[in-house]
Amino acid sequence: DEIPPILGEVSEIELALNLANKAGMSPEELEIADRRAMALQDERGKITFAEEKGKEIGRQNEAIALIMRLLKKRFGELETEETISKIENLTIEELENLGEYFLDFNSITDLENWLNRQSLFFS
Repeated sequence: DEIPPILGEVSEIELALNLANKAGMSPEELEIADRRAMALQDERGKITFAEEKGKEIGRQNEAIALIMRLLKKRFGELETEETISKIENLTIEELENLGEYFLDFNSITDLENWLNRQSLFFS
């Protein structure tokens, strides 16, 4: 007496079928069904959170890659791991700001000064 998967995709139908199934259940069976429903909702929440976090990390990685390509094209290879590390640890908002200020940089020193100001401001 399972809900067919296609019907379970429509939340109103799923709710109605679950209520119909629960009508014939004992109190113990109802409690078990409620615990299962809560566990399922928790899992859905975890999946949604993980998906959003994955998207955020993907956007951040793309922004880092773009900034690194722009810097390499303009100034050549970045020489210090410290500078690279600071860029890789910027938030998406900070990376967007760096993208705007990038056009004002005349040297790697300008970049390093900007990164140091960010470190002081956001520490």
